[in-house]
Parts: sequence; structure tokens; C-alpha cells
Amino acid sequence: MTLHVALELDGAPDPADIEALTRTARAAERAGVALVTLADTPLPEGRARVEAGVRAAFLSRRTERIGLGPELHATATEPFHLATQLASLDHASLGRAAWVVGAANTVEALATIGRAPLEPAALRRETADVVEAARRLWDSWEDDAVIRDVATGRFLDRRRVHHVDFEGPTFSIVGPLITPRPPQGQVVVLGADTLGVTDRLDVALVGGDGPDAVRRRAERARAEGAPLVFAEVESALTGAPDTRPATDRIRYAGPPDGLVALLTELSGAVDGVRLHPARLDEELPILAERVLPAVAPRAAGPTLRDTLGLPRPANRFAAV
Repeated sequence: MTLHVALELDGAPDPADIEALTRTARAAERAGVALVTLADTPLPEGRARVEAGVRAAFLSRRTERIGLGPELHATATEPFHLATQLASLDHASLGRAAWVVGAANTVEALATIGRAPLEPAALRRETADVVEAARRLWDSWEDDAVIRDVATGRFLDRRRVHHVDFEGPTFSIVGPLITPRPPQGQVVVLGADTLGVTDRLDVALVGGDGPDAVRRRAERARAEGAPLVFAEVESALTGAPDTRPATDRIRYAGPPDGLVALLTELSGAVDGVRLHPARLDEELPILAERVLPAVAPRAAGPTLRDTLGLPRPANRFAAV
């Protein structure tokens, strides 16, 4: 069995304790986790929290191999700044950046930016437009645009830096990005299969009430164009009751061997799983010792795309 494993770090006891977050991310890296994700919301939730993109940037120089995927909301983050932040994360981490596409659409969340919730069709269009604009911006610098030509005093070749000229119903971007192209070419983009943008994702995240439901949704996500599919799995391995609200994820509570059996069953349908432990600090040692070795993750590459087996995309603006 070979499954890529992503781990959501939002179950840490104190999201404001970034030193503890560093220890957790390093432990996940040692355990063979391919990618950690960092949940976020526009709302303060009654507790101090460093924004997910900033937490990922902090971890970028304190980890070596593991992918870093902050959740940034397409509905509440200015698209140009979002693309710049993620490109900068990819540079800082030397090619380990990912983006978990969020689409917060509640009255409370969007009130933080003075915006009203969107109708379902408008929400799908907005999310698709932000993903497309970010992808264009990451390509706005060709790979060899920076030339550092001392003899002529030129830092870059302006012919290889392009305007993206994106225009949608709610925003427009001329570009180019203020940051050179990310080391991966394109940051790895993850998102739920329910967002309506599966064809624009690198990794579709699918849920369901059991393996059969996950299998059906994984098949649909592949048909819609997702290169990779990860199953969303909530775990509770410590024996304490899982008191989290019900979600659109497989929920497992029990001994580690049962989780290994579940992952084995899922391995025929998906390329990886994203685990959401109920008690991250208590479950991570159990996952490292008794679950992840059985999953047999592939060896990590120098970039997250290498680790996941995703090709480095060609630049859409470069001359053939």
C-alpha cells in the first residue's frame, strides 16, 4: 500500500503557540507525512490565532522536506495578494508550498470584509476566478526572466515578464506578479470536490460516510480532471470520545490497527488521505509508530510536486 498522507494541524492544543506548532510539524516530517495543512477562518473564533499563511511561512525555514498548505479563502482574500503570499511561501520553503482553497461564505465571515454572502453559482464562479487568476499570476514570470546581467545592468528580461489581463465579474488583475515564478512553477492547489473547481485543482479532497461513498466521489473527481484525490478522514485513536460536530468526512474511532485497515481499503480508490486527529498532540506519536509505517509513503522529493508525483507545469506565457 502506498498512500500519501497529509495531516491537518488545527487540532493542536493552542493555535497561537507557534513554537509548539513547529515541534508538531517537525514530528510529522520525521514520521513521513507528505504535507501538513493549516486551517483558517476569517473569524477570530474567540481565541488568538496567527493567520495560516503566516504560520506556514514561519514553518518554511524550520522544516526541511514536508509540504506546507495554508488555507486561504478565495472569498475573503484579495487575489493578487493571495497569489503573492503563496509564491513567496514556495520560495521560502524551496518548493514545498501548497494552497488549501477555502470559500468561507457565511454572514459572519464575510462581514469581516464588509461583504454579503454569495449565491451558490456566484460562489463557484468567484472561487474558480480566484484560482485561475492565481495560476496566471504564478506564470506571469517565465522561469528564466531573472537574468542578473551585470554587463548591461539588467536584473530581468522584461520580455519574459507578462501581464495576465484577468477580468471577472468581481475583480480584475493586470499583473504581472511582484514575485518571480514559484520554484514548483505552480503551487500545489488542494480543495474540496464540492467547490465546483475540481478541474482547476491538483488534489481534490473528497469525503463521505464510508469507503464506498469516497470511492464514488473519487471516481467523479478524476472524471472532472483532478490529477490526484485524497480522502478526508477524522481519527480518534486515544480512546476518548470524539466530540467534534459531524462533518462530510469518514470518521474513525478505535485502535490504530483499525485505522490501518481503513486506509488499506481506501488505497484502491484514492492517492492519499488527509487526517484530522481529534487530539493531535496525543495521536501523532501513535500515527508515527503504528499507522504511517504501514502506509509506506513514497520517498520525499526536493519539492512537494516531486513528493506527490505531480509534474512541474509548463509556463502558459512562454514561447514554445
